[in-house]
Amino acid sequence: MPKSKAHSKNGWPAIENVAQAQLPTRNGRFTIYGFKGLGPQDEAVALVRGKLNGKTAPLVRVHSQCLTGDVLASLRCDCRAQLELSLKKISKAPSGILLYLPQEGRGIGLMNKLRAYQLQDGGMDTVEANQELGFAADTREYDFSAQILKQLGAKKIRLLSNNPEKVRQLENAGIEVVERVPCQPRVHKISHAYLRTKKKKMGHLLDRV
Repeated sequence: MPKSKAHSKNGWPAIENVAQAQLPTRNGRFTIYGFKGLGPQDEAVALVRGKLNGKTAPLVRVHSQCLTGDVLASLRCDCRAQLELSLKKISKAPSGILLYLPQEGRGIGLMNKLRAYQLQDGGMDTVEANQELGFAADTREYDFSAQILKQLGAKKIRLLSNNPEKVRQLENAGIEVVERVPCQPRVHKISHAYLRTKKKKMGHLLDRV
Protein backbone atom coordinates (compact mmCIF):
# COMPACT_ATOMS: atom_id res chain seq x y z
CA MET A 1 0.00 0.00 0.00
CA PRO A 2 1.61 3.33 -1.03
CA LYS A 3 1.97 6.26 1.32
CA SER A 4 -1.36 8.05 1.17
CA LYS A 5 -3.71 10.47 2.89
CA ALA A 6 -7.42 10.59 3.54
CA HIS A 7 -8.96 14.04 3.85
CA SER A 8 -11.43 15.57 6.28
CA LYS A 9 -14.39 17.67 5.17
CA ASN A 10 -12.36 20.87 5.30
CA GLY A 11 -9.69 19.45 3.02
CA TRP A 12 -7.00 18.99 5.66
CA PRO A 13 -5.41 15.52 5.82
CA ALA A 14 -7.34 13.47 8.38
CA ILE A 15 -5.14 10.40 8.30
CA GLU A 16 -1.77 9.64 6.76
CA ASN A 17 0.00 6.35 6.13
CA VAL A 18 3.53 7.46 7.02
CA ALA A 19 5.44 4.20 6.64
CA GLN A 20 5.19 0.49 5.94
CA ALA A 21 7.59 -2.41 6.28
CA GLN A 22 7.73 -6.18 6.49
CA LEU A 23 7.49 -7.57 10.01
CA PRO A 24 8.41 -11.23 10.52
CA THR A 25 7.02 -12.53 13.84
CA ARG A 26 6.59 -15.80 15.70
CA ASN A 27 3.07 -15.84 14.29
CA GLY A 28 4.17 -15.38 10.70
CA ARG A 29 5.02 -12.49 8.42
CA PHE A 30 2.98 -9.29 8.60
CA THR A 31 3.18 -5.92 6.91
CA ILE A 32 3.30 -3.16 9.49
CA TYR A 33 1.88 0.30 8.70
CA GLY A 34 2.25 3.52 10.66
CA PHE A 35 -0.68 5.95 10.67
CA LYS A 36 -1.02 9.52 11.92
CA GLY A 37 -4.14 11.64 12.23
CA LEU A 38 -4.99 15.23 13.07
CA GLY A 39 -5.07 14.85 16.84
CA PRO A 40 -1.89 14.81 18.97
CA GLN A 41 -2.62 11.24 20.08
CA ASP A 42 -3.91 10.03 16.71
CA GLU A 43 -1.17 7.52 16.03
CA ALA A 44 -1.45 3.78 15.50
CA VAL A 45 0.22 0.84 13.87
CA ALA A 46 -1.55 -1.81 11.83
CA LEU A 47 -0.24 -5.34 11.32
CA VAL A 48 -1.78 -6.77 8.17
CA ARG A 49 -1.86 -10.27 6.71
CA GLY A 50 -3.48 -11.53 3.53
CA LYS A 51 -5.72 -9.89 0.97
CA LEU A 52 -8.21 -7.64 2.73
CA ASN A 53 -10.57 -7.53 -0.26
CA GLY A 54 -11.10 -11.29 -0.44
CA LYS A 55 -14.38 -13.18 -0.12
CA THR A 56 -14.06 -13.52 3.65
CA ALA A 57 -14.11 -10.36 5.78
CA PRO A 58 -10.74 -9.87 7.49
CA LEU A 59 -10.37 -10.82 11.14
CA VAL A 60 -9.61 -7.62 13.05
CA ARG A 61 -8.40 -6.89 16.54
CA VAL A 62 -8.44 -3.25 17.74
CA HIS A 63 -6.03 -3.43 20.68
CA SER A 64 -5.26 -0.66 23.16
CA GLN A 65 -1.68 -0.33 24.32
CA CYS A 66 -0.96 -1.76 27.75
CA LEU A 67 2.64 -1.36 28.86
CA THR A 68 2.15 -3.27 32.08
CA GLY A 69 0.38 -6.18 30.41
CA ASP A 70 1.69 -6.35 26.85
CA VAL A 71 5.34 -5.63 27.73
CA LEU A 72 5.81 -6.36 31.44
CA ALA A 73 3.48 -9.41 31.55
CA SER A 74 1.32 -8.07 34.38
CA LEU A 75 -1.38 -10.41 35.64
CA ARG A 76 -3.65 -7.54 36.74
CA CYS A 77 -5.31 -7.63 33.31
CA ASP A 78 -5.82 -9.92 30.31
CA CYS A 79 -4.30 -7.55 27.74
CA ARG A 80 -1.19 -9.55 26.86
CA ALA A 81 -3.17 -12.79 26.68
CA GLN A 82 -5.69 -11.13 24.34
CA LEU A 83 -2.91 -9.70 22.18
CA GLU A 84 -1.19 -13.06 21.82
CA LEU A 85 -4.45 -14.89 21.10
CA SER A 86 -5.41 -12.29 18.51
CA LEU A 87 -2.12 -12.55 16.66
CA LYS A 88 -2.42 -16.34 16.57
CA LYS A 89 -5.99 -16.21 15.28
CA ILE A 90 -5.18 -13.56 12.66
CA SER A 91 -2.17 -15.57 11.47
CA LYS A 92 -4.47 -18.54 10.79
CA ALA A 93 -7.23 -16.53 9.12
CA PRO A 94 -7.36 -15.88 5.35
CA SER A 95 -6.69 -12.21 6.12
CA GLY A 96 -6.56 -9.98 9.13
CA ILE A 97 -5.48 -6.78 10.83
CA LEU A 98 -4.23 -5.98 14.30
CA LEU A 99 -4.58 -2.29 15.11
CA TYR A 100 -2.44 -1.21 18.05
CA LEU A 101 -3.45 2.13 19.56
CA PRO A 102 -1.87 4.31 22.27
CA GLN A 103 -4.91 4.23 24.55
CA GLU A 104 -3.21 3.22 27.78
CA GLY A 105 -5.48 2.62 30.77
CA ARG A 106 -8.70 2.70 28.70
CA GLY A 107 -7.62 6.09 27.44
CA ILE A 108 -6.50 7.83 30.65
CA GLY A 109 -2.75 7.51 30.02
CA LEU A 110 0.04 5.60 31.72
CA MET A 111 0.59 7.80 34.78
CA ASN A 112 -3.12 7.98 35.58
CA LYS A 113 -3.35 4.24 35.04
CA LEU A 114 -0.65 3.74 37.70
CA ARG A 115 -2.58 6.06 40.03
CA ALA A 116 -5.62 3.89 39.38
CA TYR A 117 -3.55 0.81 40.25
CA GLN A 118 -2.70 2.44 43.59
CA LEU A 119 -6.39 2.99 44.30
CA GLN A 120 -7.14 -0.59 43.31
CA ASP A 121 -4.53 -1.78 45.81
CA GLY A 122 -6.65 0.04 48.39
CA GLY A 123 -9.76 -1.95 47.48
CA MET A 124 -11.35 -0.23 44.47
CA ASP A 125 -12.12 -2.01 41.21
CA THR A 126 -10.98 -0.63 37.85
CA VAL A 127 -14.19 1.34 37.23
CA GLU A 128 -14.25 2.87 40.73
CA ALA A 129 -10.58 3.86 40.48
CA ASN A 130 -11.03 5.62 37.14
CA GLN A 131 -14.06 7.48 38.46
CA GLU A 132 -12.23 8.47 41.64
CA LEU A 133 -9.60 10.10 39.41
CA GLY A 134 -12.31 12.01 37.55
CA PHE A 135 -12.50 9.85 34.44
CA ALA A 136 -15.20 7.74 32.87
CA ALA A 137 -14.85 3.99 33.23
CA ASP A 138 -13.67 3.89 29.61
CA THR A 139 -12.69 7.06 27.71
CA ARG A 140 -11.63 5.39 24.46
CA GLU A 141 -13.04 6.40 21.08
CA TYR A 142 -12.77 4.38 17.87
CA ASP A 143 -13.38 6.87 15.05
CA PHE A 144 -9.65 7.00 14.26
CA SER A 145 -9.58 3.20 14.20
CA ALA A 146 -12.47 3.21 11.73
CA GLN A 147 -10.59 5.68 9.51
CA ILE A 148 -7.57 3.39 9.42
CA LEU A 149 -9.69 0.35 8.56
CA LYS A 150 -11.29 2.27 5.69
CA GLN A 151 -7.87 3.41 4.50
CA LEU A 152 -6.76 -0.23 4.43
CA GLY A 153 -9.89 -1.20 2.50
CA ALA A 154 -11.51 -3.12 5.36
CA LYS A 155 -15.04 -1.72 5.53
CA LYS A 156 -16.51 -5.12 6.46
CA ILE A 157 -14.77 -6.98 9.26
CA ARG A 158 -14.98 -9.83 11.72
CA LEU A 159 -14.07 -8.20 15.02
CA LEU A 160 -12.14 -9.97 17.75
CA SER A 161 -13.66 -8.38 20.83
CA ASN A 162 -15.79 -8.92 23.91
CA ASN A 163 -16.71 -5.22 24.08
CA PRO A 164 -20.12 -4.28 22.61
CA GLU A 165 -19.25 -0.57 22.87
CA LYS A 166 -16.34 -1.10 20.50
CA VAL A 167 -18.70 -2.78 18.03
CA ARG A 168 -21.21 0.07 18.36
CA GLN A 169 -18.65 2.82 17.83
CA LEU A 170 -17.05 1.17 14.80
CA GLU A 171 -20.43 0.59 13.18
CA ASN A 172 -21.44 4.21 13.85
CA ALA A 173 -18.22 5.26 12.12
CA GLY A 174 -19.09 3.30 8.98
CA ILE A 175 -17.49 -0.10 9.55
CA GLU A 176 -19.77 -3.11 9.09
CA VAL A 177 -19.04 -5.69 11.78
CA VAL A 178 -20.35 -8.84 10.10
CA GLU A 179 -19.32 -11.00 13.07
CA ARG A 180 -18.10 -10.45 16.60
CA VAL A 181 -15.56 -13.14 17.42
CA PRO A 182 -15.01 -13.71 21.18
CA CYS A 183 -11.51 -12.98 22.45
CA GLN A 184 -11.27 -14.95 25.68
CA PRO A 185 -7.85 -16.44 26.33
CA ARG A 186 -7.09 -18.50 29.39
CA VAL A 187 -5.86 -16.16 32.10
CA HIS A 188 -4.31 -16.41 35.56
CA LYS A 189 -6.70 -16.45 38.52
CA ILE A 190 -5.29 -13.06 39.58
CA SER A 191 -7.04 -11.54 36.54
CA HIS A 192 -10.50 -12.91 37.39
CA ALA A 193 -11.62 -9.96 39.53
CA TYR A 194 -10.62 -7.57 36.73
CA LEU A 195 -12.67 -9.61 34.25
CA ARG A 196 -15.69 -9.77 36.56
CA THR A 197 -15.69 -5.97 36.72
CA LYS A 198 -15.54 -5.80 32.92
CA LYS A 199 -18.54 -8.10 32.70
CA LYS A 200 -20.70 -6.67 35.49
CA LYS A 201 -19.99 -2.95 35.20
CA MET A 202 -18.94 -2.47 31.57
CA GLY A 203 -21.11 -5.02 29.80
CA HIS A 204 -18.29 -7.04 28.25
CA LEU A 205 -19.49 -10.36 26.86
CA LEU A 206 -17.55 -12.88 28.90
CA ASP A 207 -18.73 -16.39 29.65
CA ARG A 208 -15.83 -17.81 31.69
CA VAL A 209 -15.82 -15.47 34.70
